[in-house]
Amino acid sequence: MATNTAELLMPQGLRLGINPLGWTNDVIEEFGDQTPVETFLREAAECGYQGVEMGRKFPREAAVLKPLLAEYDLALASGWYSGFVAERDAEAELDAVADHAELLAACGAQVMVYGECGRMPGSAPLDAPLSRTPALGEADWPAYGERLTRFAEGLRQRHGLELAYHAHLMMLVENEREIDALMAHTGEAVGLLFDSGHIVAGGGKPAALLQRHGSRINHLHLKDIRHDVMTEVRRDDRSFNRGVRDGMFTVPGDGYLDFAPLLDFATSTDYRGWLVVEAEQDPTLAPPREMATRAHDHLATLLSR
Repeated sequence: MATNTAELLMPQGLRLGINPLGWTNDVIEEFGDQTPVETFLREAAECGYQGVEMGRKFPREAAVLKPLLAEYDLALASGWYSGFVAERDAEAELDAVADHAELLAACGAQVMVYGECGRMPGSAPLDAPLSRTPALGEADWPAYGERLTRFAEGLRQRHGLELAYHAHLMMLVENEREIDALMAHTGEAVGLLFDSGHIVAGGGKPAALLQRHGSRINHLHLKDIRHDVMTEVRRDDRSFNRGVRDGMFTVPGDGYLDFAPLLDFATSTDYRGWLVVEAEQDPTLAPPREMATRAHDHLATLLSR
């Protein structure tokens, strides 16, 4: 039951979820390291969210996770997977993902978030300057797209999961040109995760990408940006993790992005799926429950219009 939040009436076929990164960061381990998963689940439910994505504090056995989610009346929207299709073949990747995919499917998820971690710089790529983002050569795209398509088709056939490819800072697909190349060189089994924060931070124009690739979008992350911080991060060529520590991302309604076009896309097209609030933040500076409530109320106001 939601508390202290505006009423949110979701259009048919759409559900609102939240990612635990505001409570516990998956990479910067001191961010929320002492926060148990039960705190996140309870506060997410109390703020009015219908589902959650997985984080590092989640139990990895379906027999434990399913009743835990049910206790808070939450669905499992998805979960991140760090893939290496850029470096290995589809069959090897399907073997690597099997346990994770089985857990997602057993707990009711229909989409798996895919982050391409192949070819990233150094042993700590998210601590490297943003200018060192990896890139595929023009000649490499057909083979990469073919392997990725076979992986996505295998994920669907073996586990009943759709692949949602996350365009992401410091990964192979970051900017608008790379998203276009990804869509051109992959089959329909490869869906696109549209993350508003990463799209804009990568220099993309959301409206144009929604128009060109809307039919391939199968998962939405609603992330806002603090414009002044992002400007400084880019100017000083800071790392992704430094940017997160400095507060470049936040929840919808706390930054400068306009979410109305993204909600228009979700409500006026054939999109059926999750809208997931996500923002990597230091929980001591951005209290998670407060931020989750702010995002929920902001989206409720936009949807009510």
